[in-house]
Amino acid sequence: MTEDRFWERPVATLSREQWEALCDGCGKCCLHKLEDEDTGEVIHTNVACKLLDLRTARCSDYKHRRAYVPDCLRLTPRLARELPWLPETCAYRLRADNKSLPDWHYLVSGDREAVHRAGQSVVGKAVSETLAGPIEDHIVPPEHFDG
Repeated sequence: MTEDRFWERPVATLSREQWEALCDGCGKCCLHKLEDEDTGEVIHTNVACKLLDLRTARCSDYKHRRAYVPDCLRLTPRLARELPWLPETCAYRLRADNKSLPDWHYLVSGDREAVHRAGQSVVGKAVSETLAGPIEDHIVPPEHFDG
């Protein structure tokens, strides 16, 4: 772990590299969501982006992801506060809301695997969009990925 606990500082003071380092590697933001056309309700699925490595819950080509997935978002502090589908445990959302990171976050624990052991990642709980078939067959409650 680093002496500089940058993740505790206000997000407005973080460099882009520090902001990116907040990612806990859960993979939840890489799951496809549906939206009810009538109500606007976000409906969660266990279908992952084709670039998500389901063994590690990390993007297999993060640097070039937008070439393959043009609608992939780069999360900013503003988006982290506004996107209704980001999980409550998302480090970007937590820090954008000036909340602390959970104990299992690798910046706190010093262990990149802690997120998986805590059951807070998509590892073992998601299927790739290349294999899933109809996305409507993969609707799950949001808490499906929580511990």
